[in-house]
Amino acid sequence: MAKREENTAGEAEASGEAPAKKSKKPLLIGLVLALALGGGGFYATYTGLILAPAAPAPAEGEGPASAEIPEMPPVAFVPLEPLIISLGPGADNRHLRFRAELEVEPKYQQDVEMLIPRVLDVLNTYLRAVDMRDIEEPSALLKLRAQMLRRIQLVIGEGKVSDLLITEFVLN
Repeated sequence: MAKREENTAGEAEASGEAPAKKSKKPLLIGLVLALALGGGGFYATYTGLILAPAAPAPAEGEGPASAEIPEMPPVAFVPLEPLIISLGPGADNRHLRFRAELEVEPKYQQDVEMLIPRVLDVLNTYLRAVDMRDIEEPSALLKLRAQMLRRIQLVIGEGKVSDLLITEFVLN
């Protein structure tokens, strides 16, 4: 069968006749249908007709203003004295100014305040040991914060300090 088709194509060329062109009508119909279905799917998703989360119906007398917001647990903040760390001789910047606060549970606030000198010592020692290239990276503050928080938790004790809030981190 394949030889017969080759012969007819070869005969058409030999006789000088141009082979019949394929119609582009099916391609255009397919393109129009794809655009219409894509647009319809976008509209249905955008307006929430499909794939929208089911919202619970508000009870009588309740509106969006009366939605319950969970109460935050009580926290206390223990401020740390500002640290000024001199950077190495090869650094473009000469000093790092650092200030932070510790987020603790109120029942541990006095315990943490008593250990502030140890915390400052650990932070000062760590920040002096950090390479200048590590400080200048865009994501450096996240890494430094995690490292410092872990060191603080080791000094103060597990479960007493929940977070380290850096309020000032300036290279001069």
